[in-house]
Amino acid sequence: MKAVRDAVPIDAVVSEYLQLRSAGGGNLKGLCPFHDEKSPSFQVSPSKGFFHCFGCQEGGDTITFVMKIDHLSFSEAVERLAGQAGITLRYEEGGYNPTHQRGERIRLVEAHKIAAEWYAEQLATSPEADTGRIFLADRGFDQAAALHFGVGYSPQGWDHLTRFLRGKGFSDKELLLSGLSQEGRRGPIDRFRGRLMWPIRDIGGEVVGFGARKLYEADNGPKYLNTPDTAIYKKSQVLYGIDLAKKDIAKASRAVVVEGYTDVMACHLAGVTTAIATCGTAFGGDHIKILRRLLMDNGSARVIFTFDGDAAGQKAALRAFEDDQKFAAETYIAIAPDGMDPCDLRLAKGDEAVAELAEPRTPLFEFALRQVVRRYDLETPAGRAGALDEAAPIVARIKNSGAQHEVAVQLAGMLGILDTQFVVKRVAQLARWARDRGGKGPAGPGRQQQRGGGGAGPQAYTPDGSGPRGPALNLRNPVFATERELLKLALQCPELVSPAFDAYGVDEFTAPPYVAVRQAILDAGGAEHGVQDPQEYLVRVREAAPDDTVRAMVTELAVEAIMLHRGVKEVDETYAGAQLVTVRRRAVERRIRDITGRLTRLGAHGDPAELASVQNELWVLQQYDQTLRAHGAAAL
Repeated sequence: MKAVRDAVPIDAVVSEYLQLRSAGGGNLKGLCPFHDEKSPSFQVSPSKGFFHCFGCQEGGDTITFVMKIDHLSFSEAVERLAGQAGITLRYEEGGYNPTHQRGERIRLVEAHKIAAEWYAEQLATSPEADTGRIFLADRGFDQAAALHFGVGYSPQGWDHLTRFLRGKGFSDKELLLSGLSQEGRRGPIDRFRGRLMWPIRDIGGEVVGFGARKLYEADNGPKYLNTPDTAIYKKSQVLYGIDLAKKDIAKASRAVVVEGYTDVMACHLAGVTTAIATCGTAFGGDHIKILRRLLMDNGSARVIFTFDGDAAGQKAALRAFEDDQKFAAETYIAIAPDGMDPCDLRLAKGDEAVAELAEPRTPLFEFALRQVVRRYDLETPAGRAGALDEAAPIVARIKNSGAQHEVAVQLAGMLGILDTQFVVKRVAQLARWARDRGGKGPAGPGRQQQRGGGGAGPQAYTPDGSGPRGPALNLRNPVFATERELLKLALQCPELVSPAFDAYGVDEFTAPPYVAVRQAILDAGGAEHGVQDPQEYLVRVREAAPDDTVRAMVTELAVEAIMLHRGVKEVDETYAGAQLVTVRRRAVERRIRDITGRLTRLGAHGDPAELASVQNELWVLQQYDQTLRAHGAAAL
């Protein structure tokens, strides 16, 4: 497993799913893919090969990340990473990579990959596919465009693909589970027949489903037919084109949401390479999660929705606005003056018109306001009052308070209400109520506490994992803070604290979580083992942890930045020595207090031999404390 971990850098794997930026100290940060958050608390340490989220406490190595993000078993995650690295795995039973041992998800993904290649070959070479080639050409897409997007063709016969995949070693059960085949009267038959095929890839670039466009009048099915939900495909959780667009979305902090596969193709070919589309479903919360991680969801990010100008397009825009508050990004809507979609617009007016359409035009909230206001008769007091009641909550949802006030003034003008302040106060009141109701939600940027940085919530540490995860620690307590720093040094820079650290007893740490981590380091053979192979050392410490709670704490400490004191410029032997001395001196002071109390209890009438022994121990500890105070780390 070590070869697989070392061969695929963790930052390269994680950056396939979210945007990473520098967090200082060689670490990277981004929005956590495992829980909703507004400010990045997810950190990756490329040098250690670990990730950790200081918000939800998820953490681990590259294999753990792939397991969690794609819901794979351990063996499936290893197989995928090994495949990316070109490593051939040998199984204990002997032989190489036997098919029967492959995980279900890996098999389904492999079937889709082979199917996509087969469909693409049919489009390029089959005489029957001429109908599909003409369809694409009529919409401005040549063979190179079809190849770039992997577009293919499914023959009209009953079981062409099914027979082909059987020949590749796939069972009927796998074909049915994949959604590529369906039950027929005499066994599995092709699900897609006589259609133009768009492969739908997940954010990691793997084909997980297909979108199939009807080509023949004799086809009684729907215009578009998508892969049904399977173990690898959930239509509400995928975005067509995200594999091609993700890097440019992250780089430009902009995403363009269009309605169809050909619209994505038209946008990309016109230079709008941030375009993506949903797959047979409305744009919703799961799609937002994908985009937020790529945009880093800051205030300068932009999401532009392009919808058809018809009633259905307007309805889709209003539905998108309902989720607007889940973005920190500003949201806009772009509708071509003549209501054309990007594909038709490119055909009629060229690439420049598509690029112009994708520029931010109308804020989504403004579009929503117009749709509301137009439904009322503003010539009557009742109409104006009704419009205000429905429109004011929309204005109250605008994130920027300055813009909220300005739009409230504009709303008063739109409605013909002369008392502008009345409208402004009404909006402000609704915004206050919304904030109060949402007070139990996640803290906003700057307010969210992170256990790694100076504050801690009331969560209780429970070694058996039955209670909330994480320690009940107040890091403003200097004792806890120093213990934490020493453990971080032992995990991240073992060469700076070895061999002294390995002589420290478990009882020299006072916080239960830190006691458990110290024990895990001890059980893994000590910090000195980390000097030779730091990454393998961390793996061994995690494996030595007694439960997931301690394992999460190990990962957290291995990833968290070391907090230098004021005036200290770098992590070196001097800094490490100071932490070692502080923890040791506090342990000595605690022992001195214990012995002093014991002497008091023994009093003048205690056993003389016991009394002498205790007094001698006290004197030795006091002398040791003075030596530590005078000579620092040299006295350890």
